[in-house]
Amino acid sequence: MRPPSAAAGERPSCACAADTPRLVAYAKAVQKIFVGDVQGCGDELDDVLRLARKSFGDEFELWVVGDLVNRGPKNLKALERVRSLQADGRARYTLGNHEIALIAIWLGHRDLGPNDTTHDVLDSKEADDWIEWLRQQRVVETAKLWGTPFAMVHASVHPDWKLKELRARAREIEARLADDDEFLAGDPGVDDALDALGRLTRCRGVTKGGGWSSAPPEQAGAAWHAAWARSGHSYGVVYGHWALQGLHVAPGLRGLDTACVQHGRGRDGFLTAWVPEKRAEEHPFAAPDDRFWQVPARRRYYFPLQDRESSGV
Repeated sequence: MRPPSAAAGERPSCACAADTPRLVAYAKAVQKIFVGDVQGCGDELDDVLRLARKSFGDEFELWVVGDLVNRGPKNLKALERVRSLQADGRARYTLGNHEIALIAIWLGHRDLGPNDTTHDVLDSKEADDWIEWLRQQRVVETAKLWGTPFAMVHASVHPDWKLKELRARAREIEARLADDDEFLAGDPGVDDALDALGRLTRCRGVTKGGGWSSAPPEQAGAAWHAAWARSGHSYGVVYGHWALQGLHVAPGLRGLDTACVQHGRGRDGFLTAWVPEKRAEEHPFAAPDDRFWQVPARRRYYFPLQDRESSGV
């Protein structure tokens, strides 16, 4: 099995569904397990959860970087797994751009696109309840790993934002997303909170003057995380969203989108989990790092319109 490439040529070790993961003793500690973009790959999420229970019993907490839904076939299954763990106090979850799009579709601010696969959510009898639950979720989660503060976000953070400002902006966005049905219909050019939501859930590159772009930057230095790293922040960031980049392991940064739902489109797809363990005095966000599980996609799921047209389907 070929794992996705890591930054700077690093390749993490891989524990797949059929493998036996490395077992680590945790004395009365709850293990954080960070999971990349699921995008409706519910079976692969179940594989990660099986590895988690085999390794840690019930003493783990799942942290999901967003984009639980869309492009894959089992969106409800993925949502149900995370919601159940969250109800037990054993999951943290941040919204991604696909959840934001799903909310916008439900509120009538955009149409379901030809590549959207969230019909199982929208057509379910509990659709209202699922959308309301999504609207109550966070766009940024923060905590500490052995004393080191970190943020989990779907796509990016502003290179200049300290953790306090990041939290404040996230809480404003979350309040409006929960209560204002017209928030997502606004203009990010005049609404700072809506622009910040786009940065948190869609950004890959930064532009001159402090702007951002969802397009992959042509130069490495324009990547949002390169600009963030140059600012010398004292907190780490766990994120997803960037399947073409693949696994990103750098000091202070863990990018976990390894294109599970894109499997079969000229590449192998994996659902990646970062399972950080405490190693003596090592910084939890040090690089290189080999504390990963990678579950291979079971099959190809995603057949976008452009692929169907090119094949004559």
